[in-house]
Order: sequence, then structure tokens, then C-alpha cells
Amino acid sequence: MLMTKIYQPDEVDQAAQELRLGELIAFPTETVYGLGADATNEQAVKRVYLAKGRPSDNPLIVTISSVAMAEQYIAEIPPTARKLIAKFWPGSLTMVFKIKPGSLSKTVTGGLKTAAFRMPQEPTTLRLIEAAGVPLVGPSANTSGKPSPTTAQHVFNDLEGRIAGIVDDGPTKVGVESTILDMSVPVPTILRPGAVTVEEIEAVLGMEVVADRHHVGQKEVPKAPGMKYKHYAPAGQVVIVAPDQWEAALKWAQAKAEKVGVMVDQSLLDQQTIPANVEVFDYGSGITNATHKLFAGLRYFDGQAKKVNWILVAGYPEEGLGAAYMNRLRKSAGNVFFSDLED
Repeated sequence: MLMTKIYQPDEVDQAAQELRLGELIAFPTETVYGLGADATNEQAVKRVYLAKGRPSDNPLIVTISSVAMAEQYIAEIPPTARKLIAKFWPGSLTMVFKIKPGSLSKTVTGGLKTAAFRMPQEPTTLRLIEAAGVPLVGPSANTSGKPSPTTAQHVFNDLEGRIAGIVDDGPTKVGVESTILDMSVPVPTILRPGAVTVEEIEAVLGMEVVADRHHVGQKEVPKAPGMKYKHYAPAGQVVIVAPDQWEAALKWAQAKAEKVGVMVDQSLLDQQTIPANVEVFDYGSGITNATHKLFAGLRYFDGQAKKVNWILVAGYPEEGLGAAYMNRLRKSAGNVFFSDLED
């Protein structure tokens, strides 16, 4: 078993040396913590799949510190993508491009002729990549299928002994993974919603983009992470509750002989009686706070001290940032809504 070291932001040179040696280092971004390995080292990349327990046909995002670094691997960056890079890089937008033949291992791409690239906003991680001198693969630094990590402690809880280190730069700011936009097709297509919204992308491009909502088949290789397998799920069953269903949901919870977790803006429950067996994780007000705290709340009720069998979570309209929030929440819940339990 490895000793997993915690690195501070001023120790990135030491962490970068571990990456050059083929070790795995978790790093902070503004969205969630990523699990880094040298993207040009096939053996190191294979260890990422092993550490996470991740299916090998689930491609990895290539995390870069500059456009010049990305251009070493991308076949062509079209003018539309250049506009988006100017606006959103560094930031929470990942873009899929066709790559130069043989430039990246099939272990990174899942055997596809495309790869996803992202330049995160987190200065500590940009310094880490620059010091390593290579792009990093950067899937979320958690056990595959579990809620993504938004603190270094979350990473440590999942991957202690499996990775060499974690660069700790505090809690993430956004709380859900980046938007993934496919630029390898004629019409730009959202493969995964995130903090950069459809409306923001369309405003820059001056054209409509489409959302890929098709179900990825059992034998089909997804173009981006999070499209095929169950994600973000704690041990307990997550249930999505619409704003007008909380009175009924709390009565349902009260009838349980066990503790029930609730994740919601506390103000929505001010007119309700909270049953003794219900514990509330307060999101705070609005979709931005809900998105920021979603994974933290799921992990709160998944910990040994608080583990519950049922977690009732507030649903939001699927527009703007709400599209990213509900995308993650639907996957976490397996699309189970409170209305399904009432039938």
C-alpha cells in the first residue's frame, strides 16, 4: 500500500516529480478534484483505471496548461473552437477534438479518434502541469460511480493507499464537473452539461448547439466521461423531490423506522414540521449553492457516521446551471423521483 502524501500549493514541484515518475497525484480544479497521471505514459494511465475501479472504455479528459500543449495532440482547432477558447479557457469547458493519429494512447481515448481537452482555472494545477511538462489525464479523483470529490479529504477517503499524493488547495468553487462540448462534429454538441451553460456557448458562437441525450449502448464506447455508467451514487437511494412535494415527502420519511437524509434549501421547509428521524443538509439559497454543495451533501450522508438508506434531494428546473445540477442528480438517483414512490 502506498503512503498518500498531502501536498500544499507551494509544493507542486515535488508533486510534479512524482507525476514524471509515473505516480498518481490528485489535483484541485474549480469544478471537482481530478486524478492526475502523465497522459503520455500508458502504464501510468492504466493505473488510473485501477485506482478508481473505472471501466476501461470510459475515455479520460486530457488536462493541459496551455493551448500550445493541446495543439501537440489535436489535429485541427476550428475557428469556432478558437472563439470558445478565448472566452472560456482557462475554465470549466472541456472540448472534444479529432486528434493526430498515434498522438495519444488508446488507454486515454478509449480507442476513439477523438479526445477531450480542458484547461482548468485553478492556478495551482496549471503550475503543476507546467512543472510536470506533460498533459495529465484528469478524471474525478474518487472511486468510480461514487459522488465526485470537492475537497482533498473526500479524495483521501476514497483513494488513500492507492495514489502517491493529493495537492490540497481547499474546497472547489463550482462543485460539479466541467461542461463537455463535442467540436469534432459538424454542429457543436453538449455531451455533458456543466458550469458553462448552453446559453453562454451559443452567445459566443452565434449559433445553436445541440444536447446529446441518446443512451450509450452496452457495446458502444462513449465519447466523454459520464455518458454510459452510473455515476455520483452514494450507498443509499437518492430520491428527487419537486418543490411542491416536500410536505408529502416529509410525511413519507416520518413513516420510516430509520433515519432519512434530506438535502434542500432549509427555507423551503420553514413551514413544515421536520420529523425526528429526518436530518437536513442545508444547501443554502439558489441553484448556485445547490450545485456547489450537491456532492458534499451526498458524501455527508454516505459517511460511516451518517450513512442512511434514503436521501431526499431537491429538484430544480433544468435550465442554465440547473441543467448540470439535474444531470448529476438524475444519475445519482437513477432517475428515481418522489412521485415514483407515491404510485
